Amino acid sequence: MIHPIPSGTRDVLPDEMRELRAITEGIRGVFSGRGYGELATPALEHEDVLVRGDAAAADAAYRLFDERGKVLVLRSDMTIPIARVVATRYPAAETPLRFCYFAHAYRSVQPQRGQPREMLQAGVELIGAPGPEGTAEALIVLCEALEAAGLENWRIGLGDASLYPRLLDRIGVPDGARAQILHELVTRDYVGLEREVERFGAPELLELPERRGGTEVLGAPETVQLAAVHALLPEAVAGRVIFDLGLTRSLGYYTGAVFEVYDAALGTPIGGGGRYDDLLGRFGRELPACGWALDVERLHAARVGEGG
Repeated sequence: MIHPIPSGTRDVLPDEMRELRAITEGIRGVFSGRGYGELATPALEHEDVLVRGDAAAADAAYRLFDERGKVLVLRSDMTIPIARVVATRYPAAETPLRFCYFAHAYRSVQPQRGQPREMLQAGVELIGAPGPEGTAEALIVLCEALEAAGLENWRIGLGDASLYPRLLDRIGVPDGARAQILHELVTRDYVGLEREVERFGAPELLELPERRGGTEVLGAPETVQLAAVHALLPEAVAGRVIFDLGLTRSLGYYTGAVFEVYDAALGTPIGGGGRYDDLLGRFGRELPACGWALDVERLHAARVGEGG
């Protein structure tokens, strides 16, 4: 007799669970050694918390009602809940604040895409450390975590979420056209991107996403912040970075440097993050911040694919 589970979810059996635990314990050692304190938040949040943080995060959330009819959501990431925690539990604490977590996130997806509804994330949030120094620290901790997890052939794509919106501003692309353009950019659908931008007659809207590689792509004035981050990275970390000026992320709270983790053994990003310098202010405490999250099960799959 077969009893199915919801699509996008999976059972994790003891052998794999032991391997996942070894990965998370290695990462936990890095977090502890770097002074990041582990934090846990409820899986359930009030809907208005996610809406305040980011509309895209709220759109991706599962909703339910409590006994009084108030709308609750399952957290779709940990960044917004931690922003809430900082504003409410650390309203006057000295910064920077360093938090880490190991937690499940839940996202409403279209089942035919094979995307997970539930994912185990390991991540950090560095609150109150401005860029580029804060960004460099976050990247260094990320690299140490990947090494502790036993991954070998990984790279980090590094870009700036503000570059393309600023380009849209300069060209005068109207607000009504931007959502679909940015969607095509996030999903890396360059055919769709060309279709959306061709009416504006601005070839740079297609040229910018194609600019990727080493430091040679950082000559323009708008990339000075990325160059400053790169200058602060140890050689071992800098050697893992690939600059990608078209990189952006689906969540709208990112304001500057953004990054994703790739491995040749896996055809999808293992994790990512970036700067979100405006998010804390939405909850009442204006602080710059940077963070990232790894999908632990994808990390495990990449490690298996490498033969580890």
